Amino acid sequence: MTPDGRYIVVRGRLWRATNPSLAEPERQRLTQALMDARRAVKAARAAADRDAEDAAHRAVDAAKQALGERGPVWWTDGAPDLNRKMARNTAYADWFASVGG
Repeated sequence: MTPDGRYIVVRGRLWRATNPSLAEPERQRLTQALMDARRAVKAARAAADRDAEDAAHRAVDAAKQALGERGPVWWTDGAPDLNRKMARNTAYADWFASVGG
């Protein structure tokens, strides 16, 4: 996780973290909805059901937006959204190098 808590880093890439201001019960509920939707994507693919897969992808997107991982950023200081950027190419480059990135 970046020092400001905005991103997690996976294979050197920044991914927006869940909004830390969400109440824990709400975060848990939304995370469960996200996991359920991801399982629905897998099941729909296995069944070759394109309509169900599309609906499941929409459910994944809705959960990720509600968690703050997609859509408008949850921070208010005007900093840009660096989601999916390589950490080494952002303002986090020095921090990332210092943690072995």
